[in-house]
Amino acid sequence: MSSIDMRSLILFAVSAVLSIVLYSLPAESFAGINPSFVQLVRGALIIFTLYLLFEKLFKMELHTKILLGMALGALAGWLFRESIVEIKPVGTAFIRLIQMIVVPLVLSSLITGTASLGDVNKMKRIGSKTLTYYLLSTAFAITIGLVLANVIQPGTGLNPEVKAELLQNYSGMADQKVSSAQENQVSPVDTFLNMIPKNPFDALGSGSMLQIIFFAIFVGIALTMISREKARPVLAFFEGVDEVMIKIVTIAIELAPYGVFALIADAIGVFGIDILAVLAKYTVTVAFGLVIMLIIYPTIASRFAGVKVSQFLEDIRPAQLIAFSSSSSGATLPVTMEVADEKVGVSNEVSSFVLPLGATVNMDGTALYQGVATVFIAQVYGIPLDISAQLTIVLTATLASIGTAAAPGVGMIMLVMVLQQVGIPLEGIALILAVDRLLDMIRTTVNVTSDVTAATLIAASVGQLKRPEGA
Repeated sequence: MSSIDMRSLILFAVSAVLSIVLYSLPAESFAGINPSFVQLVRGALIIFTLYLLFEKLFKMELHTKILLGMALGALAGWLFRESIVEIKPVGTAFIRLIQMIVVPLVLSSLITGTASLGDVNKMKRIGSKTLTYYLLSTAFAITIGLVLANVIQPGTGLNPEVKAELLQNYSGMADQKVSSAQENQVSPVDTFLNMIPKNPFDALGSGSMLQIIFFAIFVGIALTMISREKARPVLAFFEGVDEVMIKIVTIAIELAPYGVFALIADAIGVFGIDILAVLAKYTVTVAFGLVIMLIIYPTIASRFAGVKVSQFLEDIRPAQLIAFSSSSSGATLPVTMEVADEKVGVSNEVSSFVLPLGATVNMDGTALYQGVATVFIAQVYGIPLDISAQLTIVLTATLASIGTAAAPGVGMIMLVMVLQQVGIPLEGIALILAVDRLLDMIRTTVNVTSDVTAATLIAASVGQLKRPEGA
């Protein structure tokens, strides 16, 4: 081992030991010292330890670093609990760095992608296929959730004391979420009207994704209707913006291992893993259904798009890992678009339309969770759900995935709508809030995987899928 490597190893050992000691000491040990200073030193030290591990001691692929960051984050959250939560700003900074480019990336890629089609009829074909896939996949996902919930019956046998404790501890949060969800419910007509921006600059500033998509598509179509001479400089500008945004993605993704570590450590530190044992049947039922969906997607892509299952999973892994750690399809969108274009081989024309729309309206993982959660709460309260009620759940959740797309708190709004539709007490939401954040990581992974699968299938159907050689 070279002297430089030995020095890095010594630094790593020292910083790792110091990090463990500082995070293990009780708060009383730092009496008289500014808490912010203590947090800064501990946070900087643990990030420096990760830097030595990822960049100096071992040569690792990016996805390996991210996986290791997730594992170490979970370990740190379990060991240090609330103390490690102070590291969350590192994860927040990473997410904001990705979110920073979502709006300009969607706008530029969608304008150039739509304009490059050069045919409104072609756009109609892609649009109709996209919406059909998203509606069918959402209905299929919630059906899987209902079947599993009826077979496993996660709501039966829940200890009455546990039920009372959950309702007591999370009733305030549940009331707040229900109230917020009910305030944001809008009619189908208003949902459609809200897609049309009064001022596109306001939509860009507020990040109203459906309005941005609507505006970008119209701009792209209009560019195909004017002379090439006048359209060329506009297209050149947005093509340049698109290239710059993609470059920023490649830079930001290098910071993913550190951001993922911080986000996972915070999630485990705040919620712990003990609650998983209390709600084991419910947690396992949801997770099992989501894993089934994660197996189905690459199988479908292999059958209908001719891609290898193992290669497809390897290609989309970076997007899945970011989705898991961030719990946000929107924040993951730039990475999703990059892997779809560069690794899976989806053309920019298809990915620039299918993926932004999917990040906004496609919620397979959330839909499956709605099905399990609804049956779970009904079983806890002893409310039977016949076939007609469960068909109502499928229909309501499928339509709600489109109808609530532009509103905040989409998952909770959907669940409130479903529970109201079948007459289940809304306060039952308090029963599942304890594990919601942890399950949300897997749900988002499913959502993003479904988006990439949709882009792959649609690209293959219109001859816009060009797989890299050897794939």
